[in-house]
Formats: sequence, structure tokens, C-alpha cells
Amino acid sequence: MQKTTFINLMMFLLLCFTSQAQLQSPEEYLKFKKGDRFLRHHQVVSYYEYVAAQNPSQVKLIQYGSTNEGRPLIAAVVASPENFAALEEIRTNNLKAIGLLDGKPSARKQPAIAWMSYNVHGNESCGTNTAPFVIHELLNPNSARSKAILANTVVILDPSINPDGYDRYANWYNQKVGAKYNANAAAWEHQEPWPGGRFNHYIFDLNRDWAWQVQKESQERMALYRQWMPQLHADFHEQGVESPYYFSPAAKPYHEDITAWQREFQKIIGDYNKKDFDKNGWLYFSKERFDLLYPSYGDTYPTYNGAFGMTYEQGGSGRAGLGIVKRDGDTLTLKQRIDHHFSTSFACLDAISANADKAVTEFIKFHDNTSKNPIGPYKSYVIKTKGEEARVKEFLNYLDKEGFQYGVAGKDYMANGYSYHDDKSGFVKVEAEDVVFNLYQPRSMFLKILMEPKTMVEDSMTYDITSWSLPYAYGLKAYALKDRLNPSGKVNFENKITKADNAYAYLARWQSFTDLKFLSAIMQRGIKVSSAAKSFEIEGQTYPAGTLVITRTGNERLGAQFEKILTDEATKLGVGLTAVTTGMATKGSDFGSENVVFLKMPKVATVAGEGISTTGFGEVWHFFDQQIQYPITILPENTLGSTNLSQFDVLILPGGNYNRILTESTLGKIKEWVRNGGRLIAIENALKALAGKEGFELKAKEEEKKKESDDSKLKIYGNAERESISEETPGSIYRVTMDTTHPLSFGYSNNYFSLVLEGAAYQYLNDGWNVGVTKSKDLIAGFAGVKAQEKLKNSLIWGVQDMGRGNVVYLANNPLFRGFWQNGKLLFGNAVFVLGN
Repeated sequence: MQKTTFINLMMFLLLCFTSQAQLQSPEEYLKFKKGDRFLRHHQVVSYYEYVAAQNPSQVKLIQYGSTNEGRPLIAAVVASPENFAALEEIRTNNLKAIGLLDGKPSARKQPAIAWMSYNVHGNESCGTNTAPFVIHELLNPNSARSKAILANTVVILDPSINPDGYDRYANWYNQKVGAKYNANAAAWEHQEPWPGGRFNHYIFDLNRDWAWQVQKESQERMALYRQWMPQLHADFHEQGVESPYYFSPAAKPYHEDITAWQREFQKIIGDYNKKDFDKNGWLYFSKERFDLLYPSYGDTYPTYNGAFGMTYEQGGSGRAGLGIVKRDGDTLTLKQRIDHHFSTSFACLDAISANADKAVTEFIKFHDNTSKNPIGPYKSYVIKTKGEEARVKEFLNYLDKEGFQYGVAGKDYMANGYSYHDDKSGFVKVEAEDVVFNLYQPRSMFLKILMEPKTMVEDSMTYDITSWSLPYAYGLKAYALKDRLNPSGKVNFENKITKADNAYAYLARWQSFTDLKFLSAIMQRGIKVSSAAKSFEIEGQTYPAGTLVITRTGNERLGAQFEKILTDEATKLGVGLTAVTTGMATKGSDFGSENVVFLKMPKVATVAGEGISTTGFGEVWHFFDQQIQYPITILPENTLGSTNLSQFDVLILPGGNYNRILTESTLGKIKEWVRNGGRLIAIENALKALAGKEGFELKAKEEEKKKESDDSKLKIYGNAERESISEETPGSIYRVTMDTTHPLSFGYSNNYFSLVLEGAAYQYLNDGWNVGVTKSKDLIAGFAGVKAQEKLKNSLIWGVQDMGRGNVVYLANNPLFRGFWQNGKLLFGNAVFVLGN
């Protein structure tokens, strides 16, 4: 019996060795030479499938999802035969060791887990073209280096995070290049058209979506990521053609909570990275530009979850093509770019393999320490629920997605805490049904960073936004407490739907983005809806302005389907619905009053094309197409002047440069359309195209000019970059004072917290409606330059100008930013559906 088992084992190992020895290289399998052309995504998938089939004892191929355009999202798990045979045990041991699975890990020695991600930006194309060479070399039976890596490291390779964007670029380039590439930077093949391949189908930047997971690709990838929780994540990018290669150590600012070992490993991996580069004389830089602060990157999300997160940046990107001449006269080729990413891929794996035991030990220690002794002054959080149930449910959906633990307080008591809403500390009344959670749980540091009221920024020169606190993003009444507060029961929000055989109308409160999705759904199913312009009381209940009033009158044609449609959609979305048997209010206006306004189902258009902000357009498109599933017409920017706008009720101008688009003639047509009842919504820097123009009340604030002394003109050249940020506002949170009587602010309280992204500031409207404004001291969190702060005092944030029978809506800050600022979506819905009726 033992002899038979031994023979079978030897035969199995011989077969494995034979299949590995015969494994074709990417060039052999796909019949090309490295760097001669861009592979299409399906070719890369085909090669990975081939490798997995040839190496069943070392490679597990996982399709973890699909893109919006139907392309497969895949990851290959590569391990030594010994570790591969215990792959599930290794995965679950890792999760058990950090408290994400019940039970104790087995006694088996735990290898490190390294995850390599290529091409989160589609036109940073050399990453996907490098990935086939990396998996081939890892399985090279003659490579001592690969054997050493796999001896104590499980490697996960994602060859393309963004297949839709990658193929958009690769297909475009392959169609434009000739028999030989043209290295002249002026050539057609180097002029990638709008919107470029950087973004996914909905023109979102997936590298800013790690934490928020607004996009399909992010949601599916992160579900797999949390099943493995690697000790290392490397994210491969490209930057401008003229830039040398970038690798760790990262630039400052580092988030203050990054551990000493994580900081040390930044230096260790930098030493591994530089070996090949020094040997080959390849240029590189480190410690500049790419910091570790914003939590939604491919380096920071892993870092805040205990791993080593690293960004790699090769010069090239969408302009480079197969080859391009740089300013110094040298030609940068795709082959060179692939070679550089290949080098750092293996340097990265060498570093984690050489430190595998310590990496695993420190990873467990990180999670043990942060869950037992949470970092920072605040240990618990309270979310007020009374009257805010809909917003709170949206927030809890996010906590559920990330796997965080929470519950209800269970009883009333007083506690001392920090109020996000008031920006001050004091006593808090905690009520039994309030949601509570604490940091004594797995992945505590990441939760702490998401909730921190004010991020400490050690250096103001940052690469992205400097504040993101979720209570502000979700519009919650929240408190941070210094003491541990344990939940004592499960959250159970009842979805109250009351019916009545003789119902006169159904009422739905207008409080949250979910309510907007409900309105979109019932409108599209033929329900006629009205909105209360003022608060009212009926049958013992008080309802705020904005409440949806859905009377049977006007919906008679639907018969019994009337109630069914309403209750079906309310149940599906978790919206409260109340039947009333009369149209007479005990306080406020009756349902036949002019203060109960019919909401016309609007026909909506937006603009896309050259000059329009790519992500700004994508945020609008995704909002309608995916988030509220409401039809929208996309107009090419070069047809805006010739389009018959009378077929639309609402025209949205995403951020962008409209100098070429809004000619005098086109702007005249738009103004005439507004006067005839149209609604123009301008977002962020689209306001610049309207400010100061005839017929528009909007005016930019003039910067106060101070008399300069002669000495003030003696500027230091080396300080130019740092001094320029005094005028910038890279994602800071401001308090906005709201006029809650205006339809644009229905569903909001007196204070709204806005993410301010740029220092452009506008005067209050003289004759229009200043719905949301900043006052003198409204900066709440994040960095804003001194000059920017001064400029943003007493500024218009949201405004409405009546123009003839129509309106112009000025949204100086983008309420749809990256799809994660949940609290802005109802306001945008007011602009589209409620305003102007």
C-alpha cells in the first residue's frame, strides 16, 4: 500500500514537472514578441486560463466578477505544490488569526500572501501586458528565484482591474498604429481621444474607489480581497511620459496611524526595488508625490487593513503607445515599460518572501493590537436614529458591505462625546434605539480612519482629498465617544407600510437618497406624484416639506395596480409608506392646495465630450443609469448648439471647460430654453462659463488686493509649489447654512456638510435664492490654504436663479463627487425632480 502511494506521488510530481517544463511563454502562446503590440484583454485571460490548465497543482484561476461591459474579472492564485494542496487552510488560517473567522488557526506554518494588481487605470497599459510574463516566470521550474518566493509566499495576480478601460485604449491604439509605430509625439497614435482609457465604463476612477466601492468592479474585487486579506498589495500604474520610474518609500504625508513596521518596510522594499534599476542604469525616484493619506487608493486601503500597500509608477501612460520620443531624444518603448514593471513585480515578491515570517507575525500583531487597544482618542460611535432611519440604513448598508459590527444601545443614558454636527464636545443623550459600535473589533484601524472627525495632515502638499469622515458623507447625527460602548442588541428598522381600503392618498417622507430612488421607480411605473411645498399635519402625524403625496385621484387608470406598485417598490427599497383617508390637513395645506405641487416626470439631458470633466460626466451618468435607474439622454458637446432643447425639461452641465462649447449663439439658445420653462443645472467649474455672462446673476468673488511691499515681491523659487497651495482646497469639509424652505433643500436640516474641492468662490445672488452658503468660520475638517479659506468665507455653495418660466441651478460644489458623498444625492435629486414644478 505504501509502495503504491509512493509511486502515484512520484508519477504526479513527474506530470507536474513535465507540464511546467512545457509551459509556453506568452510570446509562444499568443504568437508575438514582447512590446510589439498591445494584447487585448481576452488574450490575457486566454493565457491565464491556459497556464491554470497546464499547472493544476500550482494555479487556481478565480473569476470573481465581470465588468459593466461583460468582460471577466479574474485573479490567479499561485503557490508551491505543497502550499497549493493546503490553499483553503492557508486562507482560513489567515482570517482566523486576525479575528475575521471564528476558531483558531491550525498549527501549519503560515506563508505570506501577496496580491499584485495591474491596470486599475486602463490606458496605463503596460501593467496588463506585464502580467502574463509575471505568471510565466513564477512557474518557471528552472528559476531559483521563483521557487524561493513560492516556498513561503502565496501570490495572487490580478492581470487587469479595469478591463473595459484597458480594451478601450488597446483597441483604439491598435486601430491607429501603422505597420510600424511612429515615435513622434505629434502622431495620431499618441493623441488619445476623450474620455480616454483611464476610466471604467461609467468613466469612474477605480483607483479612488477602493474604500467606497461605488463601482461594480470595486465591489466584486473587494469581496475577494476580504476573503484573503493579504500581507502585501502592490498596485502597478503609469504616469507622464517624461517621468522616471517611481517606487517606495512613499512621499509624505503618511497617515499618523501607519505603524512603525509598515514604515520600515517602505524602506526595505525600496532597497529591493532599486537593485535592478541601479544595475541597468534605469532612472527612478522615490519619497515624492505619491503619499499615504486618502484611504481609498490601492496602497492606502491595504495599508489601513494591516498590509504593506505600495504604488508603482512607470513613465508612459496613454500617450506612449508602442514607442515615443521623449524630450531628451531617447525613445521610450512598451518593451522597456514591461521590463521595468516585471523587475519591480519580482523585487516586491523577493522583499515579502525574505521577510515572510515577520510579515505574517506583524500582520497578526497589527490586528490584535488595534482590536484590543484601538488607536486614537475615540473608542465608540453613536448614530442617532430617531427621524433619521432612512439615512442610517444607507450607512449601515456600507458597514455591512465592509463586515463591521454594530448594534443598538439598548437603553437610555448620558455620555461625554464629540458632536460631528456641532463640531464640539459635551454631553450626549444616548437613546435605546441609537446605533452604536466601537473599535474593539477586527479591522479596527480602517474603521477608525473612516470615522475620524479630523484627519491629521503632517504635510499639506497632498495628492488627494484630505477629509472624508463618513458621518458627514452620509449626513448623520453622530457622536464620537472616548469610552468603550458595547451594543446590546441587533438593529431592527421596521419598514412601516400602512394600507387602507378607503385610502385617499399615500405619503412617503422625503429624507434620504433611498426616497429619491423610490420616486424614480414609481414615476417610471406610471404613478403620478406630488410634493408638499410646506410641512403639514394629518391624522395625528407631522410631515416635513418635500413629503411625497400620492393621491388616488390622478391614478385611477391604474385600478388595483395603484396600491400594488406603491407597496412593491416601498418594500423593495425599504421605504415607509402611510395611507391616509382624507385630503384635509389638520395643520398646513390640504392636498388640493397649490402648496402640494404635481411633480412632472422630467426628460433629462447631459453633455459629454471634449472639454467636459471625464469623471464629472461619469458621476452624472452613473447616478441616473445605475443609482436611480432613470433615463437620461447624453448629448455630444459639439451638437449642443444645434440640438432642439425643447424636447428636454432638464439640462445638466457637468464640470468642465465650456469656453469652446458655450459660444455666444449656443448660450443664447440655452437662455431662451430656460425662459420657456427649462431647468439648467451647472456643476462645479461649469459655473465659470456662466459667471458674469449677460442674463446670469452669478458672479465670481473678486480677490481682495492688498498693497504689496517691495520685500513681498522677493519670492523664493524653491517655495513656489508649497506657496501655491495657499489657494487650494483639496477636499476639505465645510459647513453650509441652508435655507430649508427652498425646494432645493427639502429633506435637509439647517446645516449641510459639503466636500469642497476647489477654491473657486462666488458672491451671494442679489435677486436669486441663496439656498446654501458658507459664512465666516465654516471650515470643519481637512486642509484648505490660507488664501482659499479667506476666499470661501461668505460664499455661495448652492443657488437658484429664476429666469422667465425656468430656473438656473448653481451647484458650486459637486454633490455627486465620486459617488460616495451620499448626503449630496438627495439635493441633486431635488434639483432634477422637485425644483421648478
